[in-house]
Amino acid sequence: MTRLRVFLWGLVAVAAGLLGLFAYQLSQPKNDFVQSAMIGKPMPEFTLPAVVSERPGLASADLANGQPKLLNIFASWCVPCAAEAPHLAELERQGAEIVGVAIRDRPEDVAAFLARYGNPFSRIGGDDISSVQLELGSSGVPETFVIDGQGVIRYQHIGDIRAEHVPLLLAELRKAEV
Repeated sequence: MTRLRVFLWGLVAVAAGLLGLFAYQLSQPKNDFVQSAMIGKPMPEFTLPAVVSERPGLASADLANGQPKLLNIFASWCVPCAAEAPHLAELERQGAEIVGVAIRDRPEDVAAFLARYGNPFSRIGGDDISSVQLELGSSGVPETFVIDGQGVIRYQHIGDIRAEHVPLLLAELRKAEV
């Protein structure tokens, strides 16, 4: 009977410990930001074909030409990507050069998306198997990276760009000029 009693008290102790751990974790502030391990590192080497005929494809060499850029990862099937389109247009209007990577998309769908929502991109590469997206540590679409003129990733914006994010992204681009 004493073995059973020791076993039961052991189970109670383990359960109490787990409950305490869970309670502690729930009491901690939530962290919504998942940062890429690539921040501060050079862009991985890649070459992506053009996804639409109006714009050239995209290669890592295009991101190291001395001018900072926004690299926007998007897809025609992505609802938040459509929602951020006017804000990308505003960034372009204010002088930001934006390049795009279309994820797992068909050229005709990307063309229709751009015709409907506008095309702020100077280049668009098609990433059919999400290889570049994964190398960047991107967690989904849309996602935007600030790349400095040497091709180094300086900032990551997860999720759709909203009006309140435009000044922040412009400031990050200015910082990337230095």
